Amino acid sequence: MILKARHHAIVYPFFRWFSCWYTQRHFHQVIIKGDYNNQGKGVLLVANHISWWDGFWAVYLNETVFKRKFHFMMLYEQLKKHWYFNLSGGFSVQKQAKSIIESLNYAAQLVTNPRHIVLLFPQGEIQSIYTQTIEFQKGTEYIIRKAGAQNLQLIWMVSLVDYGSNPKPTLTLYFKEYNPAETTTEELQRAYNDFYQDCINEQKNALK
Repeated sequence: MILKARHHAIVYPFFRWFSCWYTQRHFHQVIIKGDYNNQGKGVLLVANHISWWDGFWAVYLNETVFKRKFHFMMLYEQLKKHWYFNLSGGFSVQKQAKSIIESLNYAAQLVTNPRHIVLLFPQGEIQSIYTQTIEFQKGTEYIIRKAGAQNLQLIWMVSLVDYGSNPKPTLTLYFKEYNPAETTTEELQRAYNDFYQDCINEQKNALK
């Protein structure tokens, strides 16, 4: 059994506003880099997972660029504890449980709706910002195959933070659409990491 996403008439708009306000308040600057051709499909947003902030940053990007109803996968225990996330588009997943397939099927169903965006962290856990390679679990491949690659837009997202000469950090949100020739986990992981390394190199050059 999973907890399905809900969008409360008061909680969800507040969550969207708070995500944007809180991000702007704590960062010197938020830079968004990427191109997006709206094809009128649901969006599967695949992002690196480096901090507690990541969901808020994805909301910020969605509010700025994609403007779709936000959904995200969250561990069952955490979603029960932080119930307000369930009212803001969060749905549950339980690792090492039979219900994980139900959660992945639900995500695939959501993302085929052209009004929806689904955030997914392919590594399944928070990792160091200094991680050089993002290793994908099988969930991304499963969702794309179940939904049908032709029925969604797959968007890579990379979040990077630098301080430079400012007391507050600058947040850069990179994104890029990817049209997979193959939907194997290995191919998706390779393509994402190519983009990830491009973003890191661009970030380094920006500070020179």
